[in-house]
Amino acid sequence: MGRGRAKAKQVKVARQLKYNSGGTDLDRLRDELGVGDSSSDDADDLNDELADRYADYADDYGAGDDDDGRPSGRR
Repeated sequence: MGRGRAKAKQVKVARQLKYNSGGTDLDRLRDELGVGDSSSDDADDLNDELADRYADYADDYGAGDDDDGRPSGRR
């Protein structure tokens, strides 16, 4: 008879988690994870730096150039 009681408790906990999980404090979570508020200028600078770095690869390995000599596309 103990199995039914345990299952009922699990169902109760699952329902609580499903329907009552809206109380997350995102600021506290951000602090715990160590994620700082970065300004959009820093993100833009990082994106520009990455774009410049990979632009060199795009110049070296331009579109349509395959190393194995096969035409691009599916067979």
